[in-house]
Amino acid sequence: MVGAAEEAQLNRLETQVDNGGGGAWEYLCHVRKLKARRPDKVLKHGLSILNNAKARSNLGAEEWTLYEQVAIAAMDCQRLDIAKDCISVLSKKFPGSTRVGRLEGMLFEASGAWADAERAYERLLQDSPHDQVIQKRKIAMAKALGNIAAAVEYLNKYLEIFMADQDAWRELAEIYVSLQMYKQAAFCYEELILCQPTDPLYHLAYAEVLYTMGGLENLQTAKKYYASAINFTGGKNTRALYGLCLCSSAINQITKGRNKEDKESPDLQSLVAEALVKDYKKKAPAKLPLVTNTLKSMKLIS
Repeated sequence: MVGAAEEAQLNRLETQVDNGGGGAWEYLCHVRKLKARRPDKVLKHGLSILNNAKARSNLGAEEWTLYEQVAIAAMDCQRLDIAKDCISVLSKKFPGSTRVGRLEGMLFEASGAWADAERAYERLLQDSPHDQVIQKRKIAMAKALGNIAAAVEYLNKYLEIFMADQDAWRELAEIYVSLQMYKQAAFCYEELILCQPTDPLYHLAYAEVLYTMGGLENLQTAKKYYASAINFTGGKNTRALYGLCLCSSAINQITKGRNKEDKESPDLQSLVAEALVKDYKKKAPAKLPLVTNTLKSMKLIS
């Protein structure tokens, strides 16, 4: 994630370059370092350097990095003619390069030549079966084509190799949720919590999946993870507060007429409901009547 200071520096450099103050190469390096997505600016300022023989020669070996950066930006901007020219230059300089091969596959994608892109990536994977970027391109392509089954298959194969990739676990979890495959989604969120045990978003997402699955055991576990999300955010996560209220209400319905120890603690319910009311009083007082009516209907406040 890009920090506020780095974002401010990038914006400052962008303004400087746009107003003719120089520093185009510094700006392009900063965009690359932060993995920021500014394709129109990269294309404009990158071409200004590539089209200036003296400026280009001053880059040394970094010239080829700039060709790659401009090629990707050109594809984002649908300037496929420019992307093709940049890739052609790189292909002549680095014949048989896997890195250039990836760009050629991406150009096929940008052109809508999906079958050609698939063949290009398969050829590259024969030589480099663990190439992370190419495997991600195949996943992205499957999603772009609406082939969700293939995307799930590719993601699972990818995660067998790159188990620590949190973005891939999160993407797979979101796909499973969209397919209503909640057990599989829960497994993905469990992996994410193992990777980042103090990230409130993972606790919240896991709790929501468990709540959706239902059943007393799932609801009781969901309540714990909603509570964790509240704890990690200093009590400021409204969604988690709502979730805990919903869990308490659902558990009360299931345990109605059972032994006392199976039921929800009324003190906990009151604390959570009060915290939610207090939160809305401060942030959105106009919606407070709706919140209090909802909590009353769930019998969490009187």
